[in-house]
This record gives sequence, structure tokens and C-alpha cells, in this order.
Amino acid sequence: MRDKTTELIHHPYLPPLGFTAPQPGVFKASTVIFPNVAAMHSRDWRQKAGYTYGLHGTPTTFTLEERLCTLEGGLQCVLASSGLSAIALVDMALLKTGDEMLIPNNVYGPSKALSEGELVAWGISHQLYGAMSPADLAARISNKTRLVWLEAPGSVTMEFPDLVEMVRICHARGVICALDNTWGAGLAFNAFDMRGEAVDISVQALTKYPSGGGDVLMGSIITRDEALHLRIKGTHMRMGVGVGANDVETVLRSLPSIALRYEAHDRSGRALAEWFQSRPEIVQVLHPALKASPGHEHWKAVCHTGQAAGLFSVVFHERYSVDQVNHFCDSLNLFKLGYSWGGPVSLVVPYNLAAMRGTTWPHKGVLVRFSMGLEAVADLQADLAQALDKA
Repeated sequence: MRDKTTELIHHPYLPPLGFTAPQPGVFKASTVIFPNVAAMHSRDWRQKAGYTYGLHGTPTTFTLEERLCTLEGGLQCVLASSGLSAIALVDMALLKTGDEMLIPNNVYGPSKALSEGELVAWGISHQLYGAMSPADLAARISNKTRLVWLEAPGSVTMEFPDLVEMVRICHARGVICALDNTWGAGLAFNAFDMRGEAVDISVQALTKYPSGGGDVLMGSIITRDEALHLRIKGTHMRMGVGVGANDVETVLRSLPSIALRYEAHDRSGRALAEWFQSRPEIVQVLHPALKASPGHEHWKAVCHTGQAAGLFSVVFHERYSVDQVNHFCDSLNLFKLGYSWGGPVSLVVPYNLAAMRGTTWPHKGVLVRFSMGLEAVADLQADLAQALDKA
């Protein structure tokens, strides 16, 4: 008779099949058990026909990948450990020494830092193009350009570019274009169907709206071309990128409510952005759905759902010092100081745009970005009003 410790590890009991519940099961694995040697040798880690090793997928991760493809209108998905990790995977999969990448001048800061750090050290150059100028993008594409990053809207400053024209330019020159689609989340617009144009790659920080709780770090890379997907998946395998099953479970649990939450964030953001337009302390409100915001017409042309997420920024009049604006942020009670967005708690961050944008930024006043949570709008507005009075 076997020892009890052996029996506990190799117990013969298997639960009956047929258990179904609203939430998918959570499968945690590094090792995957094969029924026989033939199965071990025949399974392909690149396909979803079977399982080979935990890094290459489990029923839990496959389920999330397929649901994200449905959300964004893609066909293939690779999961990464964060949004920035997803961006880095795309860069590493598609670029080599001697290549060039183009990124918008309002790009997500860590993406720019990656270009200036690791990519430059590997002999990969980059240029910043005018985020709102398709002509500038076209002029900067050269025979070394292999990848163009798009962002809609721009990080912090919220300009909405002419996505359709920029994608058209990239494809006319035979250059792959990737979109940071974290803001759109697959809900504001379909990046793979924009008036006849489609991006090649859509990247999201699942940390934001798909998670919705401010407690998960994860990213996704969505494609519709099998060969392009396999290039990225190959780099994903060689880098050993994995995501935790419990984090995947959390995102799966949140996905059914993403549309409701996105709409609520959007509704609150518009109400407060419009309220800020009447405040004498503010010289500009940056929100794609507002007519005076840069790129509003491009937003209308692409976002047929009429949605615009829950982010906006305001520019204070230059008569208010950095210290006064910081005091305003410190005086807020419901809005918490913190990076990221898409969770239940409203957030606020002041930015030094002169340092971030240089001569391309027209205002001298301090910019503050707001991320809407799920609190009542009236309470958030009262919090803003009392903090403005103190500042």
C-alpha cells in the first residue's frame, strides 16, 4: 500500500464533468500534465488546440484572451504583465538594430522613456512626430521606419488625432501601426474598423477599464493577422512573460460590467468638464467630446458610439502658481492623488507640461488631469469647488 503522502499527491478522484457557473474556473499551472509521449511531442505552444506549459496558456488565460478579442474586434490576443510590458513586447518583436520607430509627441511617458533608454542602447532609433499632424507623420517615415505608434487621445493633454488618415499613411508606406487603445477600451470605437481603415495592433493596459478595481496590473496585445500575432507571441515566449491566474480571474469577473462602468465614468467626466468651462480659474478644458478641445472633430468621426471615457484635463490660468495648484490638489478630499485610472476612486495629478511637451505646449499655466471614479457627480463637484476656493 502507498504512503498517505503519495496518495495525497496522486489521488485517483476526479470531479464529475458538467459543472458550469457564471464565473470561469481558475487554473493555476506551471507544469501541464500530458496523457502520453505522443501528446507531449505533438502539441504546439503557438496554438490553442492544447496545453503545453503554464506560460503558454491555461483555460483561464485562453478564456480572457478570447473575450478581449470580442471586446476589441480582433482575432488573436497575447497577455502581458502590464500595459507598458505589452508596449515593450511589440517593440521588441518588430524592431531590430538599425530600425526606426515613430511615436507621437504626446505619447505615454514610459513608452517614450523606453525608446530613449533600452531601444536606443540596442541601436533602434526613434522620432517624435506631431500628434495632430498627418503631414508631419508622412514626412518622417523613411526606409528605416518599421513601426508607428498611435495614441488616441494623447496622454495627459487629451488631443484626439486623425486616426483614419494616419493609419492610411502608414499602410500606404508599408509600415506597421500600433495603437495604444487603453482610453477607448474597445468601447469608444473599433480600432479594427475605422471608416475602412484598421490598425495592425491594438494594445491596452487592462489595469484600467477592463480591471476596473485599481488592483490589477496587466496588458493585452490584439491583432487580426496570424503572422504578426506569431511574431509577437514568439517574443512573448522567449521573454518568459506570464500573468497570474488570480489576476486573470479578476479581469474576467470585471469584464461583464465594463460597458456600464465606462458609461458611468464618461457621464461624470463630461459633467465636470463642462462645469470647469465656467470657472474663471481655468483657461482650457481638454476633453475630446468638448467642441473646443483639440481633435474634437476627429473624435466625432471615429467614436460613433459618442463615448469618451472618464478622463479630462484642465489648464489653470497662468496667474496661479505651481504652489497654488498643488495646494488645490492637496485640498481635495474625494479626489485622491494617484496615477492610473479606470477604478472606483476618482484621481487627480498635476503635471509640468513645459517639461513634458517643451515648445509644443502653448499654455504657461499648470495642467491638472482628472480621472473619474464612480462617486456621485454632485459630491465630486462640491469637492472641486471647495478646493478651488482654498487655492
